[in-house]
Amino acid sequence: MAEKIKAFCSWSGGKESALSLYMAQQSGFEVTSLLTMANEEGTHSHSHGFDSSVLKAQSEALRVPLMQRKASWQTYEEEFMKAVSVIQDEGICAGIFGDIDLIEHRQWVERVCSALGVTPILPLWLQDREELLRKFIKVDFKSIVIATDSRFMGEEWLGREITGKGWPIG
Repeated sequence: MAEKIKAFCSWSGGKESALSLYMAQQSGFEVTSLLTMANEEGTHSHSHGFDSSVLKAQSEALRVPLMQRKASWQTYEEEFMKAVSVIQDEGICAGIFGDIDLIEHRQWVERVCSALGVTPILPLWLQDREELLRKFIKVDFKSIVIATDSRFMGEEWLGREITGKGWPIG
C-alpha cells in the first residue's frame, strides 16, 4: 500500500474547510495540521472572524492539531508562508484549500504554494455551491450556524444545526 501524502488544511472553520478536509482525506491524503490565520491579537480568525476557541474546539473534535498564526492583513502572506515552512519539517508536501470560485484567491494559493514547493489541492473548485451543501449534509457533519452573510442568510439562521431540513437550497 502506498504511503499517504501528508498535507495541511487551510482552516477557516467554515463548512467549505470541513468539506475540503473530508474530501482530501477520502482521496487518501493524511491531513496532519489545520492552519488558521488569526488577527494580530490571536483572538479571531481572519477569514470569518470566528473566535479562536471555536477553531480549537473544531480541531479537538476532528483530532487534527490546529496551528494558529497571528497576522495583520499586511503581514498575512509572510506569516502564512512562515507557518507552512514550519509544518513542512513534518513532511507536509500538499495544502488543502476550500476555495470554490474566487480566481484571485486561487492564484494567490498557487503562487504561495509554488514558492514553498507545496502542491495546492482545491477539491471544491468550480463545484456548484448548492451541490456542495448537499454533500456537506449527506456526509452528516454536525454543524451549527455561528455566523451568516446577510446577502444570503439572515440572523434567524444563527444557532441552527445544518440538517438539510428547511435550508434554502432549492
